Amino acid sequence: MLHHVLLEVSDLERSASFYDSLLAPLGWRRHFEEDGTIGWGIAKPVFFVAADHPPKPGFGLLSFSGLGIVAVKAAWEAGMRAGGTSVSEPGERRANGSGSYSAFLKDPDGYELEITIGSD
Repeated sequence: MLHHVLLEVSDLERSASFYDSLLAPLGWRRHFEEDGTIGWGIAKPVFFVAADHPPKPGFGLLSFSGLGIVAVKAAWEAGMRAGGTSVSEPGERRANGSGSYSAFLKDPDGYELEITIGSD
């Protein structure tokens, strides 16, 4: 079982603004902010960003689940407005690990993100 994820970022405030925008349509909020680390989640923090070490994008893919197509689109659009870079616009997908509807973007440090809904 996955306990939490932490990404090292180059600009904590820029990343905080980006993830506030991206995660709000998915029902996530900030639960933790201390010592250069910020954490988001629904009931508790499970996703964190910190500026303690240089970022190391290129590790793979981080996928966030949305409750439906509207949430996936809203999160992708908010992420794009907050400084993200499009990898793939929202649409139907049938790739391994992806839900039935997904969108892909990179955060300001270059980490690749997916926003998806589960398969039926």
